[in-house]
Amino acid sequence: MPGAGLRVTFAGTPAFAVPALEAIAASRHPVVAVYTQPDRPAGRGLKAVESPVKQAALRLGLPVEQPATLKDPAAAPRLAAARPDVMVVVAYGLLLPQAILDVPRLGCLNIHASLLPRWRGAAPIQRALLEGDAETGVCLMRMEAGLDTGPVMARERIAIGAAETGGTLHDRLSALGAGMIVPGLDALAAGTAAFEPQDPRGATYAHKLGKAEARIRWDSPARDIERQVRAFDPWPVAEARLDGAQLRIWRARVEPAAPGPAPGTVLGGDAGGLRVMTGRDALVIERLQLPGRRPVEARDFVNARDLAGVVLG
Repeated sequence: MPGAGLRVTFAGTPAFAVPALEAIAASRHPVVAVYTQPDRPAGRGLKAVESPVKQAALRLGLPVEQPATLKDPAAAPRLAAARPDVMVVVAYGLLLPQAILDVPRLGCLNIHASLLPRWRGAAPIQRALLEGDAETGVCLMRMEAGLDTGPVMARERIAIGAAETGGTLHDRLSALGAGMIVPGLDALAAGTAAFEPQDPRGATYAHKLGKAEARIRWDSPARDIERQVRAFDPWPVAEARLDGAQLRIWRARVEPAAPGPAPGTVLGGDAGGLRVMTGRDALVIERLQLPGRRPVEARDFVNARDLAGVVLG
């Protein structure tokens, strides 16, 4: 598309945001500043680690800003000094107060990994999997003061696969959003962008994930537990207790089973996996991990240990 590009300030932190930053940097729209969260201590040595977005920005030769908060009165003037036409926000992780939202002349455009108004909030990918949604997608939304309540400029849908995990869906949606952002900026620059208000009656909230959610409740239906296993791969990873120790479950499937044994009871194991009774049907664990060990195929685990009759916590 001919003509001068928009001056873009980009705000993002995790790996999900990197493809979008790279797409904009390769377009006619100059990235004048990249905002990302401060370096965080990580690992056994608690060494400060740069965010994936910071690493990408430095590789691309882009200026980086890392404020601890945008609520500081000096934050808006500093952003304004970059003279952004638009701010693109992707999983940034910091609240944008109204003073920041008001700085770019064309507003702030958010890449959100759900079909708004469904799954507003922090964990839309995992919540869609946990609820068994048949489809999800990405929305380009103009940000406003409310949480993911702004009008939608564009949306793309994708089907959720039967074996989809949090990790695979994350990567697909990240790529989808990256493919949408430059056409969206082109439309803003041309003055052809149209925004559709969300219908609040369809809104659901995607609460932030917590490690406590990873613990399996064996009295739940096997179908729900299998979704939990997929949704929490690669984090926080669904888990149970075996003799008081953590048993992480990386892959599982549902198998019909007549009611009888208490939920959590191991029905047996063979080359197909470790079968566990649930509140409805059985969960066949196909890949698992013990503390301090690498994940292994369940068939190898059951060959070394007979767990029939053991009740998992």
